Amino acid sequence: MAINNLYVDTVNEDKLVEDAIRGMLEKLDPHSSYTTAKETKAMTESLQGSFEGIGIQFNMMQDTLMVIQTITNGPSEKVGIMAGDRIVSVNDSSIAGVKMAREEIMRRLRGKKGTKVKLGILRKGIGERLYFTVVRDKIPVKTVDASYMLRPQLGYVRIGSFGATTYDEFMVCITALKKQGMRDLVLDLQDNGGGYLQAAVKIANEFLQRNDLIVYTKGRRAERIEYTAHGNGSLLSGKVMVLMNEFSASAAEIVTGAIQDQDRGQVVGRRSFGKGLVQRPIDFPDGSMMRLTIAHYYTPSGRCIQKPYTKGDNESYARELDTRFKHGELYSADSIHFADSLKYKTLRLKRTVYGGGGIMPDYFVPLDTTKFTPYHRQLAAKGIIITENLKYVDQHRKQLQKQYPTFAKFVREFDVPQQLVDAVIHSGEKEKVKPKDKEELQTTLPAVKNQLKALVARDLWDMNEYFQIINETNDIVLKAVELMN
Repeated sequence: MAINNLYVDTVNEDKLVEDAIRGMLEKLDPHSSYTTAKETKAMTESLQGSFEGIGIQFNMMQDTLMVIQTITNGPSEKVGIMAGDRIVSVNDSSIAGVKMAREEIMRRLRGKKGTKVKLGILRKGIGERLYFTVVRDKIPVKTVDASYMLRPQLGYVRIGSFGATTYDEFMVCITALKKQGMRDLVLDLQDNGGGYLQAAVKIANEFLQRNDLIVYTKGRRAERIEYTAHGNGSLLSGKVMVLMNEFSASAAEIVTGAIQDQDRGQVVGRRSFGKGLVQRPIDFPDGSMMRLTIAHYYTPSGRCIQKPYTKGDNESYARELDTRFKHGELYSADSIHFADSLKYKTLRLKRTVYGGGGIMPDYFVPLDTTKFTPYHRQLAAKGIIITENLKYVDQHRKQLQKQYPTFAKFVREFDVPQQLVDAVIHSGEKEKVKPKDKEELQTTLPAVKNQLKALVARDLWDMNEYFQIINETNDIVLKAVELMN
C-alpha cells in the first residue's frame, strides 16, 4: 500500500506481488512455484483431460492458421471443416497476416461449451471465402500418444504425460493390443515430463502383485505415505521393458522406479531427469496458485528420485542436463560413477540399482550424435523440417490420400521425394543453417527423411502413425525390441 501511495512513478501492484512471491519461492527449491490465474488454467486443462473449444489441431504457416487435423466427431468436423483449411477470421475479425500470437488465437477459438463462433475459411481449389458456425464443446486431450504391435506378441504403448484420463486411455490400448495377441509390452515414457501422481500409481498397479510398494513420500513434517498395489492388475505376466531418457520426469520416474525395484521389468535408455519433489497446491481467490514442496518421492528400494540441488541456485539446476551433456553422460555409461552409498538392491532379485537422482536404466543406450548432427538440430530448432512438410502435404494432400488409402501401403511404398528434401536444405540456407561439409549433410539426410515421412503420416492420419515410423530409427525402441528377442 505504501509503495502504491508514495512511490514516485505508477506501479503495477499485482505484478509486484507476483514477482515477490516467485522470488521467495525460488529461494526454497527448484520446483516450488507460483502461477497466475491464466497459467494455472492452462496447466490444469492439459492434465484434466479436456478443454472447451472447436476441436482442431493446427500449425501456423506464413502467419496463417492451417488446420492439421480435426478431432473425430468434434465440433469442427461436424460442420465440415477439413485438414488443410486456413482459418483467416474469427467472428469477422481477421487473424491471418496480422502477426497475432498463438495464445491470442487460441483464446479466440476457445470458449464455453455451447457457445458459437463464426470462422472464415480459405480452402484449396475454392475461390471464395467459406464461413462455418461452430458450436464449442468439450474436447478430449489425449495423453497416450501411440499404441501398436511392434511385432507378433510384442505390444507398444507411449504415454506422453500423466493426466486425469491417462489410465482409462492406457487400458483401452492394452485391451486392444491383447486382442491382437500381445503377451509382452514395451512401455515408452521417453520425454514424459510427469503429471498426476494418482495416474502413475494406477498404471503401476496394473503390473504389480498385491501389497507391492509402488512409491512412498516422506518430508520433514509430512508423515510417510505409502502407495501399494491391489494385485488385481491386467499386466501381471509377460515381459516388460520401460523406455526413458533424460527428459522423463516425476510421475514417469515413479512408474519406472516401481517396475524396476519390484523386478517386474527392466529399464532401457538413459538416466531420467530426477524430479521427485511432492508439491501441495494452494489456491488463491483470484485463480492463481502456489505449489509448495512438502516431501520427497522414494522408490520401493528407498531411492530418492529427486536429484541434488542447492537452495537458491536454480540457475545451476536448470543447466544440469547441459552439464550431463558436457561430461559425456549421454554418450557413455562409463562416464557415470556412483558412490557405494548410492547403491541399492531390488526387492526380489537383489539386483544393484542406483540412487543419486533420477532412475538409472538397466540397459544404457547412448545418444547417437552421428545420427542427430548439429545441422539436424538447427533445422529442427528453427522449425524448418515441420514447415516444409506442411507445405508439401498441403500441396499434395488429395494425391497422397488417393495414392495411399491405407497406412500399411504408405509405410511400404512412400519414399520422401527429393523435392521435399531440397526444400528443407534451401530453406535452411535462407535461415543461415548449413552443414559444415558434405559429410555432415550425408550423415544428416537419413534422419531428416525419416522425420519427414513420419510427419507426412501424422498429417494424413495421426500421432499413432507418426510414432510407428519415427520409432524405426529410435535407438532406445530398437534396443528394447532386440532385448525382447
